[in-house]
Amino acid sequence: MSGRSILIVQHMEWEGPGGHLRRALDGAGVPWEVAEVWRAPLPPLEPFAALVVLGGSPNVDQEEEFPYLRPLKALIRQTLASGRAYLGFCLGHQLLAQVLGCRVGPLPQKSVGFVTGHLTPRGRNHPVFQGLPPRFRLFKWHGQGVHLPLPRGLSILATSPAATVEALGLLDTPRVVGLQFDNHADAQDVAAWLAHDREWALAGTGVEPATLLKQAREEEEEMGRLFQRLAGNFLRVAGLG
Repeated sequence: MSGRSILIVQHMEWEGPGGHLRRALDGAGVPWEVAEVWRAPLPPLEPFAALVVLGGSPNVDQEEEFPYLRPLKALIRQTLASGRAYLGFCLGHQLLAQVLGCRVGPLPQKSVGFVTGHLTPRGRNHPVFQGLPPRFRLFKWHGQGVHLPLPRGLSILATSPAATVEALGLLDTPRVVGLQFDNHADAQDVAAWLAHDREWALAGTGVEPATLLKQAREEEEEMGRLFQRLAGNFLRVAGLG
């Protein structure tokens, strides 16, 4: 393993690394590079110390419609085999779960907006969640999720009424974590996501755009503060802190 930079995989033009994530990486002085997988092939993993995979519209099984999913899953497997750190948000969480043998599919109800999640006992003891309160707010933008039971060797780190598996990790290393929530996004990102993905997000959810934006602004300071802690923890376990 070489390098001290992070590769961030982006699936959609309008859904890049959120403001909270960019500020965390820049504040820590950690270089990062974005791979826009719908435009160009994925770069080699070798120069990077960690892989971060963002969310996006594809489902994990839509390889015919989104052919880049095949090489991306191979890159995730390579990341795990190499001992590098991995952090997945939303689709990035679901891709990690599928690679690890989990079943991923539609949830009973789409989850868009803010909910309160809580750490499980394993989550409270996990290095990536150190310093976070047992209960904290989650920003959600998804219709699919990870279904139980989990394969051996995996654990649920956080859960909520909206999704049983809000975060998962490996029992044998703290360096690999999947998050179903998108707390890397700030209020400006929420506005952009609504502008580009409004029809999908609002269909069947009862979400009112103006209310969601107001809530995003109200939640932004505390969510940003807690995300800085989570990101700093991840950078430390990745050897980049």
